[in-house]
Amino acid sequence: MKNKILFFFLAISFLINAQTKISKSHSSQVLNCSTCHSCEIPTKENPCLKACPRESMVRIDQKPEEGPKVLIINKIKETDIYKPVKFSHLAHAEMAEISGGCRTCHHYNPPGNVIGCSECHETQRKREDVSKPDLKGAYHRQCMNCHRAWSGSLDCLFCHQSNEKKEISTASDSKKLAAKRIHPEIKTPAKIVYTTSSTSGKIVTFYHSDHVDLFKYECGDCHKNDNCVKCHNKNKTVSTVKKSLKEIHKKCSNCHNTDAKYSCTSCHSEKEKMPFNHFKRTGFDISKYHSKLACNRCHTTKNKFTGLKSDCSSCHGQWSNENFKHNITGLILDETHRELECSNCHKESTYSKPDCSDCHDDKFYPKDKPGKLTKKL
Repeated sequence: MKNKILFFFLAISFLINAQTKISKSHSSQVLNCSTCHSCEIPTKENPCLKACPRESMVRIDQKPEEGPKVLIINKIKETDIYKPVKFSHLAHAEMAEISGGCRTCHHYNPPGNVIGCSECHETQRKREDVSKPDLKGAYHRQCMNCHRAWSGSLDCLFCHQSNEKKEISTASDSKKLAAKRIHPEIKTPAKIVYTTSSTSGKIVTFYHSDHVDLFKYECGDCHKNDNCVKCHNKNKTVSTVKKSLKEIHKKCSNCHNTDAKYSCTSCHSEKEKMPFNHFKRTGFDISKYHSKLACNRCHTTKNKFTGLKSDCSSCHGQWSNENFKHNITGLILDETHRELECSNCHKESTYSKPDCSDCHDDKFYPKDKPGKLTKKL
């Protein structure tokens, strides 16, 4: 009987611990078990993961150096034609970092576990669901577009080594390949100045550093459809197709209203524009108390920086002398003013310059202060 009770408590402890781990890994996702699992009680031995539903599935990115350096692709049984492919995972992960990250190749990539291609794509060409390619088809569909655009060739021997040839690379070559960064580090510019043909202002100043450091955009938010050919075009062919205004503004339209009926001068000018300034752009000065906050602390909808009410109560609720420490402003109130309500001195909801006229005829701020100055917190 004691053993049964002990086993019961151990089982409960295990389930609580497992649930805690799951909760931590899924804390940023709105999920339930059925999102990823087809059975009611998934286990490590039988996770019963659903087949890849692409866009609706959870996908987590990792840094290139966190993954394998070199992979040997040998699950396709065609040894009579080609040797196993030595795939530089590090090189491709570094190149994908600026666009879609891990999700460029790993469509199904749940927290804490990167799923390999063969987990979803069958090694045999015989399959019931023809909408999902087999492993060979998945590999080639994933690789062909970039390689075609980059080199203009889809020669099999670019990736494959014929069985008729001797092994060229050695184990030491693979170690050297794995030890170094393959793609040169891409240094992000502080700003990019575009010269356009717009009649509303030929110059567009794009502050890249603002969008990354201040607005917290990820590379994939803007570059998810870019590939190597944007920088490495061996054919050097220039497109003669004239793009529409909608196509030209496509990336910017995700966040900015680029409709022609609105002012183009918010981006276009006859000279370079200065970096983003919250006060000049919105009229709300964040330099005093909000300058260290990330934008998403106030603008909670991703990629939407719409106007907010400037009164403090819209974010902080109703302030009183009980829940607000006045010395944070750099002024410690004296005994007379400490017991007053905020609205006795601050008539506006923005809590700006205090008004002494309700109580005093001969006192005026800032000449007369209701306390003593101190260092701002």
